[in-house]
Amino acid sequence: MSTASNRQQTLLRKLNQKKYRYKERLFLMEGARAVQQVIANKAIQIQVLFFDKSQRYWEQSDWKTEVDQFETATLSQELFMEVSDTDTPQGVLALCEMPSEVTAEKLAAQSGLTVALDGLQDPGNLGTIIRTAGWFGISGIISGKGTVDMFHPKVVRGTAGATGTIPFMNGELSEVFTVLEAEDWQVFLLDSGAQSQPLHQISSIKKGVIVVGNEGHGLRDELKTANRSSVRIPSPVGQRNVESLNAAIAASIALYDLSGKT
Repeated sequence: MSTASNRQQTLLRKLNQKKYRYKERLFLMEGARAVQQVIANKAIQIQVLFFDKSQRYWEQSDWKTEVDQFETATLSQELFMEVSDTDTPQGVLALCEMPSEVTAEKLAAQSGLTVALDGLQDPGNLGTIIRTAGWFGISGIISGKGTVDMFHPKVVRGTAGATGTIPFMNGELSEVFTVLEAEDWQVFLLDSGAQSQPLHQISSIKKGVIVVGNEGHGLRDELKTANRSSVRIPSPVGQRNVESLNAAIAASIALYDLSGKT
């Protein structure tokens, strides 16, 4: 197996920066199980598999098919640690092509559930939401202003291989919602306020958008219009000892509850 070229090594270093990911339309997927899941999903095109030379994953029997199927190269342990997003990386890294975004009009033509993110900043939260959305088979993900990049290494790692399996777009949420609402989509704003409707009171949904806000500041006021429903996840014990749920946990509960009503 050949060593990664100087050009490849330079590219891997650059892809930790968002501007280079979007310039090259490439991102990195790290970890044996995540990479194998991406291969199995067949939703993402892999250009090259890189292996940590010291770990020699390519010699393991369960990687033989992948080694024969893709272009492969090795990295020194030092370089693998440099481009890795973890302190103790597994010795497999996939260079992947970034999938194309869908349009608001294409999302509007679907049905079921879509998740919209309003300034969500924690990569771990976004990765978990994408992973959960993949489990429930939602129609799409809309990444609004201020939301962390969907192809940030920590986000990609958190999806556990679900990256690319869900149609997605970046855009101003108010504008996207206008397109969706014209096609009878209902917008549900996750809001812990006392005036919000308990989630379990929603009886049925044909086309619904679950909107998750910023971890610290919640949803922007401009999204809270009269034709949109603010919904909350009530605590079963009444008196709560914490102010609110984690954003990813709240989104997961909402997906579980509403997916059974579509």
